[in-house]
Amino acid sequence: MAIFGTALLSICLLTGLLLGKLLGIVIGVDANVGGVGIAMLMLIVVAEKLHQSGHMPQPSRNGILFWSSIYIPIVVAMAASQNVRAAITGGPAAIIAGTLVVAISFALVPLISRLGSSDDIDASVSVQQSKTDGGEQ
Repeated sequence: MAIFGTALLSICLLTGLLLGKLLGIVIGVDANVGGVGIAMLMLIVVAEKLHQSGHMPQPSRNGILFWSSIYIPIVVAMAASQNVRAAITGGPAAIIAGTLVVAISFALVPLISRLGSSDDIDASVSVQQSKTDGGEQ
């Protein structure tokens, strides 16, 4: 299976890492600051511009979509592992704060789920009622 779009992904990644390193130097941090995020944004913008101008064939567009769908979970996992390391070295306050946020987030999932589903149910009920009302007249 050939996966297209790898060259564009590589160019965006290398450019993003370079810009992230330069940004780190400018603000005085010995780290890459947002390089992967910059690369992802570049990939989205450049791919869209190439598509609009007609310079990106459909197989390449599908390849970019494939890489984008794999790329985001990897970045999230990398950031999460860095956050865990920072929390462990940050002491008990960071661990307590992180645990508290996770617990609150888990507790809010059912509430948010009910809010979203009640709107969907109300909308479908009103659509069904309008169909029924229109049929009886």
